[in-house]
Amino acid sequence: MTHHDPSPPEPAEHRRFRAYLSALEQVADADEAGLVSEVLTDPDQTMAQSAVTRHLDRRATDLHHGPAYEPWAASMAEVVIGHPFLARRLQEWTLFRAVTLRQSWSADALLGSSDWLQLKAATAANTDVVELLAEYGRTKRIRRLSRSNGRRQSSH
Repeated sequence: MTHHDPSPPEPAEHRRFRAYLSALEQVADADEAGLVSEVLTDPDQTMAQSAVTRHLDRRATDLHHGPAYEPWAASMAEVVIGHPFLARRLQEWTLFRAVTLRQSWSADALLGSSDWLQLKAATAANTDVVELLAEYGRTKRIRRLSRSNGRRQSSH
């Protein structure tokens, strides 16, 4: 009698995804753009872009409040230029940075942004952003979250 493992073998793209995430978490700043470029050459573009999106989100979360963000974002913009979703995600992180640091930002850009950014911005401590999204946010969820955040902010 042979033992049969009912679970199929893990697909190769799952192993590559984990390996990419691990490498991206450990990459030196000087080698980051090269590694992101290399990941984006993977034949499974959905998987590769998913790994890079996670990386961009992690790095932008760590950097967006400080001066290191701008050169990092410029470097990443060069790498993701041929990938519209990744380029937009990076642009939206830059807009989120402007909103959270109370730098110059455009209401049209915020209202034209993705649900992801609007939900993120709805929780920002920027009253102008919260009021704008409470009124004109793309979805009911965004408007509701913004109104709730606005009430919390005004009670403090």
